[in-house]
Amino acid sequence: MITGGKIFSVEAKRNSEDPIIGLSINIGIDDVVNEGNDLEIKYTYTADYAKNVGMLKIIGSITASEEHAREIMLSWKKDKKLPEDFAEVVLNTINFTCGTNGTLVVRPINLSPPMVPPRIEIAKVSDKPPAGMEDLMK
Repeated sequence: MITGGKIFSVEAKRNSEDPIIGLSINIGIDDVVNEGNDLEIKYTYTADYAKNVGMLKIIGSITASEEHAREIMLSWKKDKKLPEDFAEVVLNTINFTCGTNGTLVVRPINLSPPMVPPRIEIAKVSDKPPAGMEDLMK
């Protein structure tokens, strides 16, 4: 369960007056720190406006209280990955937090807000190729 969050730094820059034609959002999990059942997930959120028109960068952390904190930490230490179900909650929380706060930050420099896209879902890996791709997998 997500229990809180902080934003440590925000940077926004407009590089040109060209029209905004696209936006790519990247959420990076930088580190996970554990104390008992509490986790602190440190992140970097970056919104890059296409053709180098501008950028938004937010660095922060969210805190969570999880019964399975030990297992989450083992997964993080081993593979630098969070378990899928927990990762979805974390990514959606970061996306919403940064999208809403980022809207206020980019307004003075005349960039469009980093709209909060639909809920993030992590695709499940399956052993079976998608329909119609069987021949390509041979």
